[in-house]
Amino acid sequence: MNKRKIIEEKLFRAFSAFATYSLVVILAFIIIMIFVKGFGALSWQMVFDTPKGGYYYGGEGGVLNAIIGSLYISVGATSIATIVGIPAALYINIHLSRYKQIQNTIRYILDALWGVPSIVYGAFGFALMLFLGMNASLLAGIITVALLIIPIVVRTFDEVLSTIPKGLHEASLSLGSTRSEMAFKVIFKQGFPGFITALLLAFGRGIGDAASVLFTAGYTDLIPIHLDEPTATLPLVIFFQLGSPIPEVRERAFAAAALLTIIILFISLSARFLSKRFSKTNLN
Repeated sequence: MNKRKIIEEKLFRAFSAFATYSLVVILAFIIIMIFVKGFGALSWQMVFDTPKGGYYYGGEGGVLNAIIGSLYISVGATSIATIVGIPAALYINIHLSRYKQIQNTIRYILDALWGVPSIVYGAFGFALMLFLGMNASLLAGIITVALLIIPIVVRTFDEVLSTIPKGLHEASLSLGSTRSEMAFKVIFKQGFPGFITALLLAFGRGIGDAASVLFTAGYTDLIPIHLDEPTATLPLVIFFQLGSPIPEVRERAFAAAALLTIIILFISLSARFLSKRFSKTNLN
């Protein structure tokens, strides 16, 4: 190896290390800043209580309504994304494997949908809501967030399925399996760890998005009981309270951001843990 290549290698290694550690430092700084600013307002009352009178002026209460609303919307949207995403990803990899051009076109469209800003989904959800005669509600929020995360579930799971050796497909067919049997009994089982990761990543995206539910879910201090009732979410709590001129209310916005960060970090860690666990199970 000549001197020029050695210098290039060292420069590239230094740049890569700088980029990697910079990302870690930036992420740590963001998390620390959120927790420091919101630590004073973070309490058990905030987690397990709903807003009381004067809450948005510094009064008593918490954001339990927003926590429950966020979970309702995310679980509902993720359920819809699962029902649509599993068959779609399997169809792309099993039934369209012989039609590469169609397969690549569908993947390109899904990638484009993944990159569409969430506010566009919110605007579409609002237009759809008006067309169907719906009010801003839990159901409208679930439908809009489901449209947002379906491309994430399909493309993430699709990428996992595309790494499964083609020999496994051929072996299943040679034993007399139909393509549908091969898809759900063999390929889906093999790619299940990746499916768990896709599901939890989509759930984390759904629970942390504000723009898609800004015009569709509405807002209320109550915990919704029916699908046609409005609901609050943690991102909307942060959005509305950060604009308050009252310092105590802004602190509560950062406390809500800390709660949302904890939930998303938990989901991310769970995705890694479950993925590794199911990978080991498949190997055994």
